[in-house]
Amino acid sequence: MGAVRVVVLDYGSGNLRSVERALQRVGADVEVTADRHAALNADGLVVPGVGAFAACMKGLKSVHGHRTVGTRLAGGRPVLGICVGMQILFERGIEHGEETEGCNEWPGTVERLEADVVPHMGWNTVRAPEGTTLFDGMDEDTRFYFVHSYGVRKWELESGGTIAAPLVTWANHGCDFVAAVENGALSATQFHPEKSGDAGAHLLKNWLKSL
Repeated sequence: MGAVRVVVLDYGSGNLRSVERALQRVGADVEVTADRHAALNADGLVVPGVGAFAACMKGLKSVHGHRTVGTRLAGGRPVLGICVGMQILFERGIEHGEETEGCNEWPGTVERLEADVVPHMGWNTVRAPEGTTLFDGMDEDTRFYFVHSYGVRKWELESGGTIAAPLVTWANHGCDFVAAVENGALSATQFHPEKSGDAGAHLLKNWLKSL
């Protein structure tokens, strides 16, 4: 069996080459591209993102990335969002009083963190739930690298019935915020695994194994 094929979606935002190198480090066959066919057919799709929510959504739509994500998820094909690539999966983002519609894969609002020091920049622990795949094999003292001023402070998806509830990981910087989500084929992290050294490599390896 060959290496897992992963596309890093190039829509004009994100640390594309550092994400590419981090995935190659843990054994993935990686292509950085905006090509929709490649993105739809890869074993895994990574949606990175840095900067402003509105700019990322504009870039994503310019390469039909929102449709690509939706099509993959409808077929149960794995997607991993990173940093603003996680934020744009939510219903909306509010920055400087401006509201922007996101991909709406999850209800919820990306808003400014309530903290004395913003941006939240540096290493932080997270509180992962029981049954996590992404954080499997890591202890509670494991730290990941964050750089962000905005986040999701309230998880709004109500779960019930036969569908398994998403696994939500939290962190704290002045206030609690969502640090990661595992929801079937869709996973996402607010922190940067590609900048998180061995811990980030461990998480990416866990994600690749789940593909």
